[in-house]
Amino acid sequence: MTERDGFKKPVKVVIDGREIVAEAGEMLLQVALDNGVEIPHYCYHPKLSIDGSCRMCQVKIEKAPKLAISCNTPVADGMVVDTKAGEVVEARKAVMELLLLNHPLDCPICDQAGECYLQDYSFGHGRSEARTTSPRRKGVKRHPIGPRVVFDQERCILCRRCVRFTHEISKTDELRVFGAGDRSRIATSQDRPLDNPYSINVADVCPVGALLSADFHHKRRVWFLEETETVCPTCSNGCNVKIGAFRNRIERLVPRRNDEVNDTWMCDHGRLNYAFVQDETRLREPAIAGREAREPVPVAGPIDYTRDSDGREVRASGPSVDEAIAAAAASLRAAVATYGATSVAVVLTPTLTNEETLLLARLVREELKTPHFALAVPLGLSDDFLIKPEKVANARGARDLGVGPGDGGKDLAGILAACASGEIKVLWVVGSDGLVAAAGLDAVEPAVANLEALLLQDTNRSALTDRATVLVPGCTWAEKDGSMTNHAGRVQRIRPALRPPTGLVADGEIFARMASALRGEAGAPFEPRVAFAEVAKAVPSYVGLEWARLGSRGLAAGQGA
Repeated sequence: MTERDGFKKPVKVVIDGREIVAEAGEMLLQVALDNGVEIPHYCYHPKLSIDGSCRMCQVKIEKAPKLAISCNTPVADGMVVDTKAGEVVEARKAVMELLLLNHPLDCPICDQAGECYLQDYSFGHGRSEARTTSPRRKGVKRHPIGPRVVFDQERCILCRRCVRFTHEISKTDELRVFGAGDRSRIATSQDRPLDNPYSINVADVCPVGALLSADFHHKRRVWFLEETETVCPTCSNGCNVKIGAFRNRIERLVPRRNDEVNDTWMCDHGRLNYAFVQDETRLREPAIAGREAREPVPVAGPIDYTRDSDGREVRASGPSVDEAIAAAAASLRAAVATYGATSVAVVLTPTLTNEETLLLARLVREELKTPHFALAVPLGLSDDFLIKPEKVANARGARDLGVGPGDGGKDLAGILAACASGEIKVLWVVGSDGLVAAAGLDAVEPAVANLEALLLQDTNRSALTDRATVLVPGCTWAEKDGSMTNHAGRVQRIRPALRPPTGLVADGEIFARMASALRGEAGAPFEPRVAFAEVAKAVPSYVGLEWARLGSRGLAAGQGA
């Protein structure tokens, strides 16, 4: 094989006495990092072009006339590198001293504290005390450089990561370096704020606290956060993210690296789309309305809670989840017994996990036996980078599991028309906000007006909440364990970062209990790991996929073998 075939010649390098095999042409810094050798760096980022300006990554290379920056030095066969030589240590101290000449000593109030390269490297590679007495240079502070990003010019070390991001990744070019020498500064062009769909990523790449997310600004110290790996629920791209939670509340979402999905980026909309998990629209209590009286579901007002011995909120009044499931099952059984299975329809907004979707699909086919089963997939703006038009995370997974009309069944438009005409008597909607977004309120309202029963399974209030006959609150993605499949067919894990509101259970458990109620006999509880094994058997391209192998980055369909 040759380099023309896409394979590069392997070379052997020695770093701090350790022999490492790498590919010819790879940069020394990345080779070291990939092999667990820590070399400090500021301006280098694996997904941006090489800048070589900070000089922090200098190393000693045998037979070289001077120290070399490892970020822009390709490895060569036989290269011998020393990252801890005395002159390397002194060079790093000099770089740190230069960077700290004008940097404010405001770590106690800086949001970057605890995640700051400058803070970490000053302890590991800097001097124990400053040698200057001159006042530090002043700059703008807490400046809204864009609608979602705050800029603190005094902290900037001119690594230019943010400039390269807007030029190479977002391709919007809002940021520039103005001035020269010690008058250089990062800023936006006049009357042009940092306002692109990916703007908060500049806060992620900033190695110090110069650029910060306005949403997270002075909200919480990072060392208090409990971080959980999951995927973004906002569109079908399935960007890999970490939830940062404190006392069972989401404080932030940040991207995590997965080169097969999102590199190291995520869009601003997805990053900020988490308030629904804990805001005032969250449904925390089941409800049952009288079928004949058509009374609105009593969820608009405050909910009466007490606290148990552990201080957790406990529902003081109202029906339980099991009572609401029983009422919904009774409505479904009555309609099937009176009018036949085709009098019932189920609509799913695919925000469920694959495991939950499998249970719902099985329930529809085997228990209800209705062919009227449709997806409601909201659509929206997209681009040619990460943002996809389907504004739900698991539409691909739902389709893979066969969600859709059976023989003679109606699609979404057909179901709504049949509801409006009276042909369908009972409609079960899982995710009514998605139904309204996908079909439009003008089409949905007349459809639900003539129903004998509207069964809603939702996490948040929607335009249909007050019309529900039975309301069963579900759990959000942040409270679930399971898998989702992105638009490209990659199956990825989500993990629970929060406890659900007291008394609520995962949607998969709702389906398991609903199946038991329809059969009139107890069934097995919902277990995501067990259900995933069944998913892997049910979808041909998933065969061989294993729960444990999904790991942090997931597996593409077809990689099970």
